[in-house]
Formats: sequence, C-alpha cells, structure tokens
Amino acid sequence: MKYEHVGIICAMETEAKAILAALEHPEEKKIGSLVFSTGNLGDRKVTVAVCGIGKVFAAMCAQSMILSFSPDCILNSGVAGSLTDRLSILDIAVSDHLVQHDMDTTPLGDPPGLISGINQVKFPAAPDLKKAVLRRAEDMGISALSGTIASGDQFIARKEQKERILSLFSPIACEMEGAAIAQVAFCNRVPLCVIRAISDSYSGQNEMDYAEFVHKAAARSSALLISLLSDHTAL
Repeated sequence: MKYEHVGIICAMETEAKAILAALEHPEEKKIGSLVFSTGNLGDRKVTVAVCGIGKVFAAMCAQSMILSFSPDCILNSGVAGSLTDRLSILDIAVSDHLVQHDMDTTPLGDPPGLISGINQVKFPAAPDLKKAVLRRAEDMGISALSGTIASGDQFIARKEQKERILSLFSPIACEMEGAAIAQVAFCNRVPLCVIRAISDSYSGQNEMDYAEFVHKAAARSSALLISLLSDHTAL
C-alpha cells in the first residue's frame, strides 16, 4: 500500500464530522488555532483537520500538517459549487488540476491565475489518487466528474462571476480552499487530490441551493472518502 498515512483537510466542521466520527482511537494535537486528529480507518493512519474557510486558513493548515505529521498524501474533502451542467447537486467533482481564480497579476503581463515565484497557474492532482477516487465513486453508484477546480476567497453566486471564471480557466467547480492546499502540497512535493460534493448548482440560485444541500453534500463527500480509505486495497 503506497499511502500508509493520509492527511485530510476540510474547511468546515460539517464537512469533517463524519470522518472524525469514523476514526478509530483518535488522538488530538493542537497547533496554533488548529486541531489535528490522528487515528485509523481500517489499517490506514489518517490525520484530519478543520482548517476554516478561505485560502489563508487552508494554506496554514496544509503546511502545519506536512511539517508536523508528514502524511504520504493530502486529500481535501468538502463541498463546492458546480460550474457545468454535467455536475448536479450531490455529484462529486474530482480535481484534475486546481487554479486560484482570484490571483491576478495580468497588469504585469502575466497570465490570469499565475502564482509568482513558482510560475504555476494550474496545480496537478496526483493521477493515482484521482483514479482511485473516481473508481470508488463508480463502485458506490455516485456520479463523479474530473476536471479543473477553481478556488478563491469569494462565494461565487452571480452569473458574471461564473462566466469570468469559466472564460479564463474552464473549471467544473469552484470553492474556497483547494488550490491553496494544492500550492502548499506542490511546493512540498506531497501528492494531493481534491474531492468536492456539489452543494449548489450551476444554473440555480446558489445561496438557496447551498443552504439546503450543504449538509447532504458534505455527507456524500465524507462517505466516499471513508469508504476509499477504509479499503486496504483501494489506495
């Protein structure tokens, strides 16, 4: 088994609740404002943290997890908004690449989304993690789609916001943490994949969809992750 120790980062308590409840013999360690819970899912060691909403919290958590716990890979689990009619509410978006849609140094001649210093626009997911997640979703009868996921410090609800992000990056979903975690993982050479259940639809009123479906979507993402990590042969 390649990934003996898996790190899981969720933005909100509701996204991590089921995963934390499934951990066997958990032990907590507090680092700054963050609480990391380490236990087992089946034969696999797992460290889980709730980072908080937004890219800064996400990056803080990812770096602390890597330095203090040295996971073999990191999975970011939670909810996202759909940016395609191919993903409906409660479907799963799996990262192929991740971009930061609100990173903009284009007045300097850079392409949209470029992260200065490392000259990356898109951060790739680990192919084996992506494939394992997609296989498990298929086995569970869950509709899943792989593609670019866009992150930024904005809740994307307005049509013009969606159209701008789509025109620049062609993503399948948007959220507020994944690409920041991906940047940290990339810089530390830690394999990563982002798994997001859809809580708000591409064509609907996002605020209303989100309030109604966020808990169901979080449960869907958690169930997929628990099933995957509990299976010694799956990853």
